[in-house]
Amino acid sequence: MADRNDLDFTYSLIDRIFRLSLGELADFSGAKYDGDFSLTLEQAQRRKHEYVAEQIGIEAGRTVLDLGCGWGPLLNYVRERGASGVGVTLSSAQAAACRRHGLDVRIEDARKVTRREFGGFDAVASLGAFEHFVSPTDYYAGRQEQIYRDLFANIRGLLPEGGRLYLQTMSFGRNMIPFEQVSIDAPRDSDAWYLALMMYQFPGSWLPNGGEQIAAAAAPHFRLVSDVSGRLDYIETIKQWRERFAQPSWRKTLVKAQLVPRYLTSRDFRLAFTSGVSANSVCFERELMDHHRMVFEALPAA
Repeated sequence: MADRNDLDFTYSLIDRIFRLSLGELADFSGAKYDGDFSLTLEQAQRRKHEYVAEQIGIEAGRTVLDLGCGWGPLLNYVRERGASGVGVTLSSAQAAACRRHGLDVRIEDARKVTRREFGGFDAVASLGAFEHFVSPTDYYAGRQEQIYRDLFANIRGLLPEGGRLYLQTMSFGRNMIPFEQVSIDAPRDSDAWYLALMMYQFPGSWLPNGGEQIAAAAAPHFRLVSDVSGRLDYIETIKQWRERFAQPSWRKTLVKAQLVPRYLTSRDFRLAFTSGVSANSVCFERELMDHHRMVFEALPAA
């Protein structure tokens, strides 16, 4: 799994820029336009929250666990609906931002949340965290399948029979190239080059091979209710993010200036910022990556 240092590199370093660009409780996962790109980014993110609530039953009096809660947008929505939410993240900056807004967020490995420590929940959601649960080291050591199986077994232990899990994640897509071809030294603008940039942007993270792999790992404990691609919606989300990040402000300029020494001294840091969100978008456009909105229902305990 991407460790705390990896996730702090990806998320804590952009914390201030993110919040200045998108808002204190904004989303950093794909929105839900359903092809209606006349929607604002905020409207599409709200539509996603409503969809999640409908799929897993977020309503007054219920308890919801958010695995990899980011800056707390879903937890805030859970609170608005009168439900009780708990979130976990490995990013110290995300946790601090959530707590400033009165959200119950803890710094914890999402794969290790247990009923003994957290109690049970009526529903579980995870938006964008699944892609960090396996590292390249895990993949090459042959541990990917077992990590996923263990994760679903652990989540099942938090839910009652029939309890639902909403899982939103990127995966490798139908046009994914052989892994050994991925290289930052590949020709610029090639598939191999863009994929390598993605790995610099998200160090320590490795994607699932597709929805089938995820569903198979979940099968002993969950029934797959639905799996809908959000790839095109994610492309539009990234477009909107890029416009927001590009909007000038003196505060963002000051934050960026503080990162200049690291930019000049760290090649990995420069590559991560070179990739930005554009590499992500290209990978979706070329179908090197896909995006899944998956709903699972807990089976009876064995």
